[in-house]
Amino acid sequence: MSATVQPPSEAELKAILGSAFVLWGGIVRIAEDLCGPVDRLWKPSKAVFGRICLLQHKKRTLLYLTPDKEKVWIAIVLGERAYRLAMASSLPAAIKQMFSEAKPYAEGRGIRFSTSSPREISTVKTLVEIKITPK
Repeated sequence: MSATVQPPSEAELKAILGSAFVLWGGIVRIAEDLCGPVDRLWKPSKAVFGRICLLQHKKRTLLYLTPDKEKVWIAIVLGERAYRLAMASSLPAAIKQMFSEAKPYAEGRGIRFSTSSPREISTVKTLVEIKITPK
């Protein structure tokens, strides 16, 4: 795994995210509400911002968040059991299609999508709920 990097300041995040800064905070809060305290591990990235944030709970990565201009890129990997739960859930059809088209790897199926609307936080919440569903 690549080395960690210095976390951005709140001003740096606000500068790139603009109106999506509130969305960023909402996504982090959702993870904390569902799991308790989450660690924010910053890694180097080839994205415009140059860094990606891994939201982790007890060393388990829940979400990968990449700040971008006026939007947040979200990546999530679901194992086969969670993938089946996702396909049977009320997630939007576009998200289900991304998962069904994602190549299955040992660690699961991963998707990446961008969001710029607080209305889409419910989708992120459902994804995290599925990921943390006990066996």
